[in-house]
Amino acid sequence: MSATATTPPPGAVERAAGRRVLTGDRPTGRLHLGHYFGTLHNRVRLQDAGAETYLVIADYQVLTDRDTADRLAEHVGDLVLDYLAAGIDPGRTTVFAHSGVPALNQLLLPFLSLVSVAELGRNPTVKDEIAHSRQASVSGLMYTYPAHQAADILFCKADLVPVGQDQLPHLEVTRTIARRFNDRYGPVFPEPGALLSDAPLLPGTDGTKMSKSRGNAIPLAATADETARLIRRATTDADRDITYDPERRPGVSGLLALAALCLGRTPQDIAAEVGTAGAARLKRLVTEAVNEHFAPLRARRAELAADRAAVRTILRDGNARANELADATLREVRAAMGMRYT
Repeated sequence: MSATATTPPPGAVERAAGRRVLTGDRPTGRLHLGHYFGTLHNRVRLQDAGAETYLVIADYQVLTDRDTADRLAEHVGDLVLDYLAAGIDPGRTTVFAHSGVPALNQLLLPFLSLVSVAELGRNPTVKDEIAHSRQASVSGLMYTYPAHQAADILFCKADLVPVGQDQLPHLEVTRTIARRFNDRYGPVFPEPGALLSDAPLLPGTDGTKMSKSRGNAIPLAATADETARLIRRATTDADRDITYDPERRPGVSGLLALAALCLGRTPQDIAAEVGTAGAARLKRLVTEAVNEHFAPLRARRAELAADRAAVRTILRDGNARANELADATLREVRAAMGMRYT
């Protein structure tokens, strides 16, 4: 049985009112423009449409990366700032951290008993993480990622999970765990469906997928000057006639796609405007489009960053709400498993 997943038609996000949604990020650094157009913007739309939204900061899942783990508090704070600046409202979206919700993590143990080592090892995301880990060996924690994500989703009994196509195998593990738990112990968990994002994949400054680890990303919080410098370094080609051709001209096409998202136009339209003026003119246009589009968000973020205590309060309150729900779910799980001894 595969996860129920369809690319949402127009209005699908708005019809999510009343659904319970779980989404989140690992705190590996500041979010970038790819995150914004790929997921963050839609999270705000789901929130505004009336979905009951939970947003997890998966801090336990970065312990396998020593460089990231050494700056964990900084990265978690940066994530919260990015969320708030983009429009996440902590009064309507519960923002919480793995490490702040003990009952969620206790679900990992019974969940691991429901999947085999082989099932975890052949998960595409786990294999990709191992391939890009740059380590001689990997810890056992990395193999628990799919089951841990199942705990993220099922602790709050989310019935809808926004994902990209590459994340469907993770969600399928969650659905498998829910189904096996229900078959063995009785009905406790829903089998969540997938809401596939209709957002385009935003290439980075080298024409490949925008990613922090690849060094080709433009952070949401970048200043106007930093943005200009990153875009000036973007990979293009020698052809002065600017055209949109993602296969043969990935660098130029990536810049056109970014400008199109910021300006609400098509890449082909922008390519026609630049014409034979060359890559330098294209990069100036893209820089202006990005800086103008994100100026309000960056101003909000700078204002919020001046009060880090308020950011910590938001996370503390979100942890408290998530704990209340996780505790209730764990009590239900223990009862179903016959583990209530008093």
